[in-house]
Amino acid sequence: MQEPIGGAGIPKAGAESLFDKIKEMLPSEAGFVKAEFEGPDIIVFLKNSKIIYENETIIRGIASAIKKKIIVRSDSSALMPPEEAKALIESIVPKEAVIASIRFVPEFSEVYIEALKPGLVIGKGGSTLKSIGFQTRWSPKILRTPTMSSETVSKVRQLFFGESDFRKKFLINLGKSISKPLGNSEWFKATALGGYREVGRSSLLLGTPHSNIIIDCGLSPEPAIKGLDANNGDVNKAFPYLDSANISINELDAVILTHAHMDHIGFVPYLFKYGYEGPVYCTPPTKELAALLLNDYVKLVQRSGGTPLYGEKDIRSMLLHMVTRDYGEVTNITDELKLTYHNAGHILGSATVHLHVGEGMYNIVHSGDMKYGFTRLYDPASTRYPRVDSLFLESTYGGQGDITQNRGVAEHEIMETIKSTIQNNGKVLIPLFAVGRGQEIQLVMENYMAAQAQYKLDVPVYLDGMILEASAIHTAYPEYLKESLRDRILNNRSPFESEIFEVIKGERSEINERGPAIILASGGMLNGGASLDYFRMLAEDPRNSMIFVGYNSVNSLGRRVQNGIHEVPLPDEDGKLMPVKVNMNIKTVEGFSGHSDRRQLISFVENLKPRPRNIFTMHGEEQKCEDLARTLGRIMHCDARAPMNLDSIRLK
Repeated sequence: MQEPIGGAGIPKAGAESLFDKIKEMLPSEAGFVKAEFEGPDIIVFLKNSKIIYENETIIRGIASAIKKKIIVRSDSSALMPPEEAKALIESIVPKEAVIASIRFVPEFSEVYIEALKPGLVIGKGGSTLKSIGFQTRWSPKILRTPTMSSETVSKVRQLFFGESDFRKKFLINLGKSISKPLGNSEWFKATALGGYREVGRSSLLLGTPHSNIIIDCGLSPEPAIKGLDANNGDVNKAFPYLDSANISINELDAVILTHAHMDHIGFVPYLFKYGYEGPVYCTPPTKELAALLLNDYVKLVQRSGGTPLYGEKDIRSMLLHMVTRDYGEVTNITDELKLTYHNAGHILGSATVHLHVGEGMYNIVHSGDMKYGFTRLYDPASTRYPRVDSLFLESTYGGQGDITQNRGVAEHEIMETIKSTIQNNGKVLIPLFAVGRGQEIQLVMENYMAAQAQYKLDVPVYLDGMILEASAIHTAYPEYLKESLRDRILNNRSPFESEIFEVIKGERSEINERGPAIILASGGMLNGGASLDYFRMLAEDPRNSMIFVGYNSVNSLGRRVQNGIHEVPLPDEDGKLMPVKVNMNIKTVEGFSGHSDRRQLISFVENLKPRPRNIFTMHGEEQKCEDLARTLGRIMHCDARAPMNLDSIRLK
């Protein structure tokens, strides 16, 4: 049982005084045992948690008084034996819930119930969940079983269960650090470490005299794939400028992630490889998506003959230091900094960051990557915040000509291209980012090919690469999706499992030997992955088509093909570079991007409540960042700039 309340931090009298206050406010019959910090939260252990289950207003009153999130757990002496508790849970929960597993975590006095239909485990108004906690004294936690098998979800959950002792110690130490009184800060500054006037290696350092945090810590896609290859002259362009930040890794208080794309998370395991032991904040879905994409990066670099920047051990360490927070949950990350995530509408679990500094000293909003427009997957990015002094805004499509066509027109265009290619006895390759664009295009295919007669093409839609695994992770977190899509998944009608989709089995070359088909393959910029293999096989046949539906960075193979290159050198099966002629039809359909176009970016800023006093553009090519900053400055009558990497700005 927990009560989330954001607030002003720990009273300067110290933890003992705070815990004494909590004890005094609890009924004596609750049997107070102890209280302790656990990450950003306060955990209160009771011998008789029944009192709290019967009257939840008790904890609400305490949380309101101390301005902190409180979680109540039973003392270990009061817990029902696990086998007995398991049998009781199985008797309480309806069989229709389809329980996959029940796991007890003594270190946290918690029991995790994984089920296909968690709503039945929760019960009406939380009645079933309360009954479990009331009778067993274990704090029940619910996990959703993905409707599709997911190796990533299974492994990440097993990692956390297997390392619960480590997690407990880490969170207790983190709690002590967060609760340490810091005093008043005289200034607050931001330093651009990557992703300013460029796309890639996104990273922003925010600092006060007492606190240092980083928002995102990514890699640039092209040079990063070559890893630590000594022949890679561009390798230094892959990393954020951490060595120029004038702080050591151990001086970082926290890393805050906006979402799980590699240009925002790709450098974080490197921090752990070289000694970082602090928290990494993210939304719950970002945890699994990060595990998927980071491990794939390591394998991709190895397959390309390079040396990865880090290994699986470093990724595991990063995962174990993650602290997840839902949208709208106010969290102290130091005594003077409060973090709140809001929906960004970009990919699963993507978030804008609202950071509150000091006692009303300063507030920023960092957009991460965001979509303020229609998608089939997510609601548009949030525009309401408590206060906005400065806005850091992505500018991927912020240039003068970056106006995407109507989404309905875009969907019609892509389906017409597919239809004409199939009628010409060709194949259609759609290279996709496995997370986000992969699922968006799946929804389009399912909607048109299953429901509209003119597009029932009677050809297979093949899925290859990480798309399938990423889609499975989406089914584990339907609460982060649009309501209509969420309802379909909750009712076991997931569009990601439509009969029109066929998972690639066997060799990819076999697909090339078959008849007309649609191929959805991961590797959106053709820099590696399944899409590059299919491109190599299909490029020379003029009957085939390739449709780009997402962003291609400046130096990517996808951008060169998009710009009309007629021949490209690609490695054959033996790794030898061979020229490949590009005779296939190349099509770009812009309406499917997970980024906002120029009009949507401007509309987002105009609809922000309250309006920002300063705007800093980022995550865009140089001209786009500058164009958008000039336009927003004129429209909003505020200071709007396009900082460069290594610029340091005093915000307060």
